[in-house]
Amino acid sequence: MSAALARSLPLEGGGALALRVYEPSGEARATVVIGGAMGVPQDYYAPYAAWLATRGYRVWSFDYRGHGESLPHTPGHSLRGFSADLFDWTRDYETVVLTARRERPALPLYLLGHSLGAQLPGLFRHPEQVDGLFSIAAGSGYWRDNAPQLRRRVLFFWHVMVPLATRVCGYFPGKRLGMVGNLPAGVIHQWRRWCMHPRYSVGAEGPEVAQRYARARFPVLAWSFSDDELMTLRGTRSLLGLYSAAPQGVQVIHPVEVPSRRIGHFGFFREAMRPTLWPRSLAALQSLAASGVTPGTEAVAAQAQTTLP
Repeated sequence: MSAALARSLPLEGGGALALRVYEPSGEARATVVIGGAMGVPQDYYAPYAAWLATRGYRVWSFDYRGHGESLPHTPGHSLRGFSADLFDWTRDYETVVLTARRERPALPLYLLGHSLGAQLPGLFRHPEQVDGLFSIAAGSGYWRDNAPQLRRRVLFFWHVMVPLATRVCGYFPGKRLGMVGNLPAGVIHQWRRWCMHPRYSVGAEGPEVAQRYARARFPVLAWSFSDDELMTLRGTRSLLGLYSAAPQGVQVIHPVEVPSRRIGHFGFFREAMRPTLWPRSLAALQSLAASGVTPGTEAVAAQAQTTLP
């Protein structure tokens, strides 16, 4: 199993992004940057990242500012009053991507985006530096795209829990509440606005964000898990619709295929998926390299878009 090299990237105004690089034992076939989900530290992705490195990929993971190991340099690493929003997190993500590209410019560079990690690349200012996005359990985040049994709880979360807890603590105390994780106030408030709008980030932020998504022309391959209550197939299709100019496809995976009783929103990265879904993910990455989609993949119809052959 590949060992990770811990590194950091300085941030303007102080602090640093914590990241890890997993080196393959031989010549790397490509670079993969793992973009994490909301509230999920990079440590969660370590088993998969290390495994992927043994398959010849140079893998990067990181924590967004104010999260995981990228905590502010304040007494007790407190998030109270810490300034960060999702545009800052997009810059963090892209900084890691550009650094990885500079270090190995000849290698293809792919993003493996889990949930939020597949949403933010549409905001990149330099999407041409990305050769493909492999989207895992990602969707638009719009609350009506959640599974029906989740919607009532989601509304309580957005209208009661988030405003109240964030006002009291000065940040969202997700760890204490057992949901999402600790998040800067600016991140949770902006995410709330996105999740309340039918067109998610594009609808909440306006034309400039829509134009950024439209500039992304790297191929996108999405895996949607049929038992994912947070990011349903409907939500996945909505997200892919934002990448209006990108060649794209979506594949639905059912737990019975694994076999497993549950995959859900987080299950792909569990060690239990090593014999089944992890090897299949290699074929998905290779299909991005060929600008194609994996067998059994449904091409997504959207206005003014092409699909992968």
